Amino acid sequence: MPLIVDESLCTSCGICVDHCPMDIIRLNENGFPYQKYDECWYCKVCEDDCPEEALVIDLPFLVK
Repeated sequence: MPLIVDESLCTSCGICVDHCPMDIIRLNENGFPYQKYDECWYCKVCEDDCPEEALVIDLPFLVK
């Protein structure tokens, strides 16, 4: 799963949930986002729209 959440930065605002075009991000019982399904398009909308910069999309096709 490509979604990486820095829980120390996340404020559980839900913007990532609202803006995900695939509707695959949910908030867990602690209020932190997680990727419910594996259909991520790697569009990075959640990462770009996060006001706290708490999300990172791990692009599997890039060499690290």
